[in-house]
Amino acid sequence: MPSTSPFNLRVAIIGAGPAGIYAGNILSKAVQDAGGSVAIDLFDKLPAPYGLIRYGVAPDHPRIKGIVTSLHEMLDSGSIRFIGNVTYGVDVSLQDLREQYHAVIFATGAIADAPLTVPGIDLPGSYGAADFVSWYDGHPDVARSWPLDATDIAVIGNGNVALDVARMLAKHPKDLLSTDIPDNVHAGLDSSPVTDVHIFGRRGPSQVKFTPIELRELAQVPDVDVIVYEEDFVFDEHTRALATTNNQVKVMTRTLEGWLTRQPTGASRRLHLHFLQAPLEIYGNGRVEGIRFERTEPSGDGGVRGTGVIVDYPVQAVYRAVGYRGSALPDLPFDEAKGVIPNDGGRVLNAHGTPIAGIYATGWIKRGPVGLIGHTKGDALETITRLMEDATTLEQPAGWAAGDGDEILRVLTERGVHVTTWPGWLILDAHEKALGTSHAAVRDRVKVVERDEQVHIARADAAVLS
Repeated sequence: MPSTSPFNLRVAIIGAGPAGIYAGNILSKAVQDAGGSVAIDLFDKLPAPYGLIRYGVAPDHPRIKGIVTSLHEMLDSGSIRFIGNVTYGVDVSLQDLREQYHAVIFATGAIADAPLTVPGIDLPGSYGAADFVSWYDGHPDVARSWPLDATDIAVIGNGNVALDVARMLAKHPKDLLSTDIPDNVHAGLDSSPVTDVHIFGRRGPSQVKFTPIELRELAQVPDVDVIVYEEDFVFDEHTRALATTNNQVKVMTRTLEGWLTRQPTGASRRLHLHFLQAPLEIYGNGRVEGIRFERTEPSGDGGVRGTGVIVDYPVQAVYRAVGYRGSALPDLPFDEAKGVIPNDGGRVLNAHGTPIAGIYATGWIKRGPVGLIGHTKGDALETITRLMEDATTLEQPAGWAAGDGDEILRVLTERGVHVTTWPGWLILDAHEKALGTSHAAVRDRVKVVERDEQVHIARADAAVLS
């Protein structure tokens, strides 16, 4: 039967990145404004909150990491309960959640690499950018080491992730010591013999997916020359219009064209930007030895077409940064073609296109891996608006009669799950900051990488289940 009060709700959110936190914050305010009450539990498979802000942003981007301040305030307000180190589909099922909550919102993001189907993509020495990002950000579920033995590296992609990956590969590790880079990552990068990193895009310089700030940052990397090539600056009427009428594109095109006139300084490392090149094959005898491209040209309609000109680049490693992709979740529908949970404005749809009562999605798992943080807020607002519209029809969960709201914690404890909480995160947060101040080069923090160590520190609070 429907809940007797439409605004006396329990809601679970799966995923404690920006999408999940924004959804919880917006929901809390919406119910409060409606004169009701809501208990919100925010689950994450990791022991720490913040998702891709903690584990998907390059360590030398403190400006973006500043978003953590506002996310911290939302979680610290007490209106959302963080429950970490819980894997959906392993530690807790959809049925478990439906027994305890009126609604479940999935905000699991998109953390897998989008595929690139060219011959040789699986050769040793060919990597997904998402895996490399997880390594250099100290994700607890990836290996502690990374093979960094190449002098010449190709990065395929023309978005900000490609820039981050290329910059991290080319930057001298000593220039990262003021960041929160984990010690094992610094040691790995310090052993790299890299001299040249090449970034390749299939389209032209006015069609890149970079943002101006990230692009300009390349020119500020110490002892790294940025090199562009005149033959890559080919425009047609469409692409020239982009470069003259769109302010953001205008800034980036002007920046790139300005680099054409710069002379190399003789830096020990070089970052090459190549445009109008479509990957054909990664080749090598048992491991990556090079990558082959076909040069492209503008086709007059915003796209590009092949020219038949083939170019080979000898490299020993290739990173594909062609986008992220969402992953299917147990007991939920999934659109394999789009890599999202099928939904209508956030209402999850079954195989017949009908909304599944009480199940919602937000963030990249809802709309795909596009847009910046402002889009994530708007996306969460849309989903919460749908949930509020449905509030009078949400089924009362079977576990509601138990009353105190801690049933799910007891279930997890019985299953041997060592959950982490917001007070525990504050302990871990303080611990990492203390490690930073005690470091030879004072840093904001030094990340604790190992999952077990994170959990042990976070659970030092005796009130871990409070």
